[in-house]
Amino acid sequence: MTGAPSPLAAERLHAQLLSGATARSVTWATRHLLAIQAQDPRGARLAIRARTSGLAAADVDRALTAERSAVISWLNRGTLHLVLAEDYWWLHQLTTPQLRAGITRRLGQEGVSPDDAERGVRVIERSLASDGPLTRPQLRDRLDTAGVRTVGQAIVHILALATFRGLIVRGPVQGREQAFVLVRDWLGTPPEPMDRDRALTSLARRYLAGHGPAADRDLAKWAGLPLTDARRGLSALAAELTDREDGLASLRPHGGGPAPPVPPAPPLRLLGAFDPLLLGWASRNLFLAADGPVVTSNGVFRPFVLSHGRGSGLWTINRGQVVTGPLGELTPAEQAALAAEAADVTRFLDGPGGPVAVSRAG
Repeated sequence: MTGAPSPLAAERLHAQLLSGATARSVTWATRHLLAIQAQDPRGARLAIRARTSGLAAADVDRALTAERSAVISWLNRGTLHLVLAEDYWWLHQLTTPQLRAGITRRLGQEGVSPDDAERGVRVIERSLASDGPLTRPQLRDRLDTAGVRTVGQAIVHILALATFRGLIVRGPVQGREQAFVLVRDWLGTPPEPMDRDRALTSLARRYLAGHGPAADRDLAKWAGLPLTDARRGLSALAAELTDREDGLASLRPHGGGPAPPVPPAPPLRLLGAFDPLLLGWASRNLFLAADGPVVTSNGVFRPFVLSHGRGSGLWTINRGQVVTGPLGELTPAEQAALAAEAADVTRFLDGPGGPVAVSRAG
């Protein structure tokens, strides 16, 4: 299993912190990527693992709980994302207004009337003000007691409505749950609202740092914003961009001068569910071959093996053992990389321990 990714794929892998130097902290990695999809809690933590060295899942939990340096909220595309607390404010302001109409429609589909939806938001706000933080099951109990419908996806959309209004975020980790908190209690006084043009410029700059080179359509899809907004943000950065023959946008190196060589892609990495590498652009074709493993199915992105910049198989953990699907013939270097990755995944999730076995199917 050999080969090198295309020059564009290599650049994007480097921007994603999947080649070359890694980040040194949860905050560093999260700031660099700006927003990490997080509806799969383990997947979000594994995204941090793949881009750092020596950290553990407990460090992500610490950032969410004791440090309050990061939060999880419905932001880009109406999907849960892990972001720094300092970035929550302007990202929420920029990416959620267009989502509110859709959530009202979804509540109606779940049998929740507008009046009950408003009552549900008030119940959540009062409950968190008096007894928060509270987990989703705890808030469900409060809503049930108040006679607000929570069956099916109703509870999710009521929580989303309160989130889009800027009332709540997911904050501290409590066991296997992440509790909801009032934004004003958890994050304090909000900063002055960011001017929209400034926010779009900041979005484009931060996006390119972790995803460039990229096109305007890539940014629009990732952020869940109209193409015109993506173009406004990128246009404002014109003086900071390099001239490329492919027409893609890429930030100039700090300090000017020629761009440094792009590091080679790693021989093999284990990436988690919903990894940012598959969610940052309009197309995933650079990293997933047409005849490769089925990584995405019905909107679910499964953990996958990245070999020389291409998805080459699936993996999971079964009874503490990393189990991969068929990977074909591996070189000695790839076998060593797989063993090292498996050991690091288990160390990251469970803490230091003994050697980790790797099982390969096929």
